[in-house]
Amino acid sequence: MKSNLIAAAEIDRLDTWARYTADMCHSCISSCCQLPVEVRLNDLIRIGVVDEFERGEPPRNIAKRLQKDGLVERFNQKSGIFTLTRMSNNDCYYLDRKTRLCTIYERRPDTCRNHPRIGPRPGYCAWRPK
Repeated sequence: MKSNLIAAAEIDRLDTWARYTADMCHSCISSCCQLPVEVRLNDLIRIGVVDEFERGEPPRNIAKRLQKDGLVERFNQKSGIFTLTRMSNNDCYYLDRKTRLCTIYERRPDTCRNHPRIGPRPGYCAWRPK
Protein backbone atom coordinates (compact mmCIF):
# COMPACT_ATOMS: atom_id res chain seq x y z
CA MET A 1 0.00 0.00 0.00
CA LYS A 2 1.37 3.40 -1.04
CA SER A 3 1.65 6.08 1.64
CA ASN A 4 -0.04 9.43 1.07
CA LEU A 5 2.21 11.18 3.57
CA ILE A 6 3.48 14.54 2.33
CA ALA A 7 6.87 15.42 3.83
CA ALA A 8 6.58 19.14 3.16
CA ALA A 9 4.35 21.64 1.44
CA GLU A 10 4.28 21.89 -2.30
CA ILE A 11 4.00 25.45 -3.56
CA ASP A 12 1.39 24.54 -6.19
CA ARG A 13 -0.73 22.30 -3.94
CA LEU A 14 -2.56 24.45 -1.41
CA ASP A 15 -3.90 21.36 0.35
CA THR A 16 -0.33 20.57 1.50
CA TRP A 17 0.18 23.92 3.23
CA ALA A 18 0.34 24.11 7.04
CA ARG A 19 -1.66 26.44 9.26
CA TYR A 20 0.68 29.36 9.98
CA THR A 21 2.33 29.82 13.38
CA ALA A 22 4.93 32.51 14.14
CA ASP A 23 7.70 30.02 14.90
CA MET A 24 7.60 28.64 11.34
CA CYS A 25 9.67 31.50 9.93
CA HIS A 26 12.69 30.61 12.07
CA SER A 27 12.86 27.04 10.78
CA CYS A 28 11.90 27.46 7.14
CA ILE A 29 13.71 27.49 3.81
CA SER A 30 11.83 30.60 2.63
CA SER A 31 9.14 28.74 0.74
CA CYS A 32 6.97 31.84 0.50
CA CYS A 33 9.81 33.54 -1.41
CA GLN A 34 9.20 31.15 -4.30
CA LEU A 35 5.66 32.41 -4.84
CA PRO A 36 5.09 35.12 -7.49
CA VAL A 37 5.35 38.53 -5.77
CA GLU A 38 2.69 40.93 -6.96
CA VAL A 39 3.40 44.59 -6.21
CA ARG A 40 1.96 48.01 -6.86
CA LEU A 41 3.70 51.25 -7.75
CA ASN A 42 4.04 52.27 -4.08
CA ASP A 43 5.96 49.05 -3.40
CA LEU A 44 8.31 49.71 -6.32
CA ILE A 45 8.99 53.20 -4.97
CA ARG A 46 9.66 51.79 -1.47
CA ILE A 47 11.99 49.13 -2.90
CA GLY A 48 13.87 51.90 -4.70
CA VAL A 49 13.51 50.77 -8.33
CA VAL A 50 11.09 53.59 -9.19
CA ASP A 51 11.63 57.24 -8.20
CA GLU A 52 8.85 59.25 -6.58
CA PHE A 53 8.83 61.70 -9.50
CA GLU A 54 7.90 58.82 -11.86
CA ARG A 55 4.54 58.44 -10.10
CA GLY A 56 2.93 60.66 -12.77
CA GLU A 57 4.15 58.51 -15.66
CA PRO A 58 1.89 55.90 -17.23
CA PRO A 59 2.45 52.61 -15.36
CA ARG A 60 2.84 50.85 -18.71
CA ASN A 61 5.99 52.91 -19.41
CA ILE A 62 7.38 52.11 -15.98
CA ALA A 63 6.64 48.42 -16.56
CA LYS A 64 8.47 48.45 -19.90
CA ARG A 65 11.56 49.96 -18.28
CA LEU A 66 11.50 47.51 -15.37
CA GLN A 67 10.99 44.55 -17.70
CA LYS A 68 13.94 45.71 -19.78
CA ASP A 69 16.01 45.98 -16.57
CA GLY A 70 14.94 42.44 -15.62
CA LEU A 71 13.16 43.49 -12.40
CA VAL A 72 9.56 42.83 -13.45
CA GLU A 73 8.36 39.81 -15.38
CA ARG A 74 4.75 40.87 -15.95
CA PHE A 75 2.46 43.88 -15.72
CA ASN A 76 -1.33 43.74 -15.65
CA GLN A 77 -2.46 47.08 -17.01
CA LYS A 78 -6.07 46.57 -15.96
CA SER A 79 -5.24 46.02 -12.26
CA GLY A 80 -2.00 48.02 -12.14
CA ILE A 81 -0.17 45.05 -10.62
CA PHE A 82 3.45 44.27 -11.43
CA THR A 83 4.93 40.80 -10.84
CA LEU A 84 8.55 40.82 -9.70
CA THR A 85 11.08 38.71 -11.57
CA ARG A 86 12.13 35.41 -10.06
CA MET A 87 15.48 33.70 -10.45
CA SER A 88 15.88 30.48 -12.44
CA ASN A 89 15.17 28.37 -9.32
CA ASN A 90 11.91 30.36 -8.72
CA ASP A 91 13.38 32.29 -5.78
CA CYS A 92 12.42 35.93 -5.48
CA TYR A 93 14.96 38.22 -7.13
CA TYR A 94 15.63 39.79 -3.72
CA LEU A 95 16.24 36.54 -1.79
CA ASP A 96 19.86 35.82 -0.92
CA ARG A 97 20.65 32.32 -2.21
CA LYS A 98 23.07 31.45 0.59
CA THR A 99 21.37 32.87 3.68
CA ARG A 100 17.78 32.48 2.36
CA LEU A 101 17.05 35.93 3.82
CA CYS A 102 15.40 38.89 2.11
CA THR A 103 17.93 41.48 0.96
CA ILE A 104 15.32 44.27 1.07
CA TYR A 105 13.50 43.20 4.23
CA GLU A 106 13.00 46.74 5.61
CA ARG A 107 11.67 47.88 2.21
CA ARG A 108 9.81 44.68 1.23
CA PRO A 109 6.51 44.90 -0.66
CA ASP A 110 3.13 44.86 1.08
CA THR A 111 2.48 41.37 -0.31
CA CYS A 112 5.43 40.08 1.71
CA ARG A 113 4.62 42.20 4.77
CA ASN A 114 1.11 40.76 4.91
CA HIS A 115 1.93 37.11 4.18
CA PRO A 116 0.33 34.79 5.19
CA ARG A 117 -2.69 36.86 6.22
CA ILE A 118 -3.29 37.37 2.52
CA GLY A 119 -2.31 35.20 -0.41
CA PRO A 120 -3.40 32.04 -2.13
CA ARG A 121 -4.49 30.42 1.16
CA PRO A 122 -4.92 33.03 3.93
CA GLY A 123 -3.71 31.83 7.32
CA TYR A 124 -1.64 29.03 5.80
CA CYS A 125 1.98 28.83 4.71
CA ALA A 126 3.88 26.70 2.20
CA TRP A 127 6.22 25.88 5.07
CA ARG A 128 9.05 23.48 4.41
CA PRO A 129 11.47 22.61 7.20
CA LYS A 130 15.19 23.26 6.79
